[in-house]
Amino acid sequence: MSADFDTGMALLERLNPGAFAAVRADLEPLAPDMVRWLAEFCYGQVLARPGLDLRARQTGSIAALAALGNAAPQLRVHLEAGLAAGLTPREIVEIVHVTAVFAGFPAGLNALQEVRAVFAARGLAPEPAPVLPGTPRERGLACLEATSKGAGQAVLDSLADIAPDMARFILDFSYGEVFCRPGLEPRLKEVAMIAAAAARGTMGPQLAVHVRAGLAVGLARREIVELLMQMAVYAGFPAALNALAAARGAF
Repeated sequence: MSADFDTGMALLERLNPGAFAAVRADLEPLAPDMVRWLAEFCYGQVLARPGLDLRARQTGSIAALAALGNAAPQLRVHLEAGLAAGLTPREIVEIVHVTAVFAGFPAGLNALQEVRAVFAARGLAPEPAPVLPGTPRERGLACLEATSKGAGQAVLDSLADIAPDMARFILDFSYGEVFCRPGLEPRLKEVAMIAAAAARGTMGPQLAVHVRAGLAVGLARREIVELLMQMAVYAGFPAALNALAAARGAF
């Protein structure tokens, strides 16, 4: 086996002790190369890369898998890995809240079922979310200004002639109820939003908005590029390439 395989195995054992052995026993008789690629490429060449810390990488993995909505077993693996990487139960719940805005409530509700199962097995529960001050409109305006500034406002303005209530939903709900919540630092919220938008593969304009927002809250260009390269593992190479093209334009 290669050095990348060894690197991948070390990371797998750090994040999900014993999990790879079960995958190997299950799949190696059928598809041994897939098993090797999982350790060698996915973990050894991609997830082990420098440039993005493990908490951010697992935030992106959880958000992407929740947004895809068709990878419950893999989501559960990365919920476990997120805890091992240092994410708290509250942070994981907030990642799913953010993802639901991009992938819809069914995807968010299904992801929360996996979160409940992982937490129950570990005897975990998130801290209660605090009561938010002010009105949704006040919070939404403040959050929009802190992250998206003119780009976000342009989206709202573009809806005035066709669906002004959609603009209100974006401002009062998405920003004023979800994105402004404490419990997940702004940098990781944007990681979750960028990953969810990239994984869905159809959100170039929205991805560009949140790439710029990520820069505004402290993400470096290299961190964003690393996150989007990581999406090739979860959403496929075309989705990652499309996301990188959107990021290039935003940069």
